[in-house]
Amino acid sequence: MTASRPALRTKALFAGVAGLGLALAGMIAPAPALAALVKVKAGHLVAIDMAPLFVAKESGCFEKEGLDVETVFFANPGDNNAALAGGAIDFSTNPFTLPFFAANSGVPIRVVAAAGGWGVIEVIAQKASGLKTLDDVKAHIAAGKPKLKIATLQGDTLELILTRAFAKAGIDPAATEFVYFNDLLAMVEAFRAGQVDILSHIKPYTTEMVADKGAVVLTTDAQTWTTYSPNTVVSVLDKTLAERPEVVRGYLSGLICGAKIINETPEKAVDLLTKGTYFRVKPAVLLQAFKSAPAPVSFIPDVDSIQSVVTDLTKLGYVKGATKASDIFRLDMITSLQK
Repeated sequence: MTASRPALRTKALFAGVAGLGLALAGMIAPAPALAALVKVKAGHLVAIDMAPLFVAKESGCFEKEGLDVETVFFANPGDNNAALAGGAIDFSTNPFTLPFFAANSGVPIRVVAAAGGWGVIEVIAQKASGLKTLDDVKAHIAAGKPKLKIATLQGDTLELILTRAFAKAGIDPAATEFVYFNDLLAMVEAFRAGQVDILSHIKPYTTEMVADKGAVVLTTDAQTWTTYSPNTVVSVLDKTLAERPEVVRGYLSGLICGAKIINETPEKAVDLLTKGTYFRVKPAVLLQAFKSAPAPVSFIPDVDSIQSVVTDLTKLGYVKGATKASDIFRLDMITSLQK
């Protein structure tokens, strides 16, 4: 049976369109494959100033910078330091004293930013103790009452804030009993159980004790040192900074992106943080920890304050070396990015 003319014209039209499509396909280069994300590992502890890292991960901030960031939890700052020194992680967020220990041990470490957050360290007292100020601590000692037990980490910022605050208040640390821990969460549990009278710790865990147990804040690092004295800093090996500056830049840009969310929409930041098991506190406590900060989240620390604390560490015999902040701090990149 012979096809009708309209049918033949239709077949010819389809053939023409198909031919044109094949011709165009030959002229257009195939779309390039999307570049794979660069995988990096970031070691961290559990303080509120690590929130920019966690928010950046959960919100996609790092992906926008071409990074696939794996967060690695450490219960002990020393283990975090060792992991960076050994190359097991690429970035370390650790108390600002730890890079000095590493540098004095020969580790080519470089501090590239504060972790993000101010007023993070708080010294709190049990409600039952009746202590409301450091002057009350001084009066307790003068009255010959039993020694106050104070939970802290030895040779850490959590101990240094106590020695500095006590010196300002005229309190002899030997008149109290420092109880040293090597696990941050175990310290909180000891305070919760009433085994210690005073806790030198970090938000949001101190915030939780204030909200749930009526604990009283005696001082903070912002009050004892300066507003922009950090709790923790971000460190890398010198090799990473020299050979992979684009990765460091992308990581810092991701942190800035996470901080923007915290500063502008803290409720959204809290929602993002509940996706993971970053902080073992209620969302309302986390939100209060953000809102009670003395300044918005940023990343340029008060280096002079840091150096003064390290000088205190040296006097106490914890630091065995001559490393200065100027030897290991490299803040040019974060300064240019934060503008």
